[in-house]
Amino acid sequence: MSRFHENFLLSRLKLRQLKLLAAVAQEGNILRGSQILNIAQPAATKSIKELEEALGVQLFERSSRGVTPTLYGDVIIKHAKLILTQLRHASEELQSIESGLSGRVFVGTLLAASPTLLPRSLALLRARRPGIAVTVIEGTIDKLMPALRTGDLDVVLGRLPDFREREGLEQEVLYDEPIAIVAREGHPLAAKSALALADLADQSWILPPPETSLRRQLMFAFRRAGIEPPVDAIESVSILTNHSLLLETDLLAAIPYQVATVQPGLAILPISMEATASRIGATTRANVTPSAAVSCFMDMVREVAETIRADMPSAEGGG
Repeated sequence: MSRFHENFLLSRLKLRQLKLLAAVAQEGNILRGSQILNIAQPAATKSIKELEEALGVQLFERSSRGVTPTLYGDVIIKHAKLILTQLRHASEELQSIESGLSGRVFVGTLLAASPTLLPRSLALLRARRPGIAVTVIEGTIDKLMPALRTGDLDVVLGRLPDFREREGLEQEVLYDEPIAIVAREGHPLAAKSALALADLADQSWILPPPETSLRRQLMFAFRRAGIEPPVDAIESVSILTNHSLLLETDLLAAIPYQVATVQPGLAILPISMEATASRIGATTRANVTPSAAVSCFMDMVREVAETIRADMPSAEGGG
């Protein structure tokens, strides 16, 4: 970027313009984006056009269906979100100093954190720091990590991402959790005293999507044992859907141990799944100082994780 661009960004770019870019990108439409900020559409269109002319690049592709950020737009919008997030943190810290600790934390949760780690942490936070508000977003790694990088989330809890998904992020390991293979109570395999992967290969499964760490590790476990991975499968990460399917069919599923223990009507099959043991932890943006509210929330998470770690079974057992 030229010195002219740098001078323009430092001296003339306004926070209202940053908010507008973020809102338009979120909505994919200038009218809806402008309405969020109570700006007239012509004024919003003019503001974006002035930015594009000053920078000498096109920020949005226009079409009859709305607008889509260009590569240049993606860059500006990414940094706009980060700037707005840091300003929100600054405001929260000032408010905390003035009136006691408060603020808001945006948490992304993966499946492994949903049954125990996150709800216990929220309950503890609520009891000790009721002034801190929390917004929880549930999803998969491929959805949550981009939101974390752009500042839409402060932290993601759950199974830690693979190396290729760590760029620009920091990880904190909280505990290791084994994976349980589950089926409905009364399933023919549930009556066995011990099972091997070969006993499961021809079964019908519910599997997480291919882009998830759990799916990759599960496939690796089968291949390492010299067995072709399951091919008869439904792909789903919906806890409610998967639970109902498991209760009504002979499908199998691989899910985090803590998820398995709170799902009524399911049996944990007697099989070792060492290769799929997970590191459960917190993922945050690298080189970013968290707000006071986020730091307080993470203190609660670490405290809860310590109790979970003490109760967690070995990854070598089947549960």
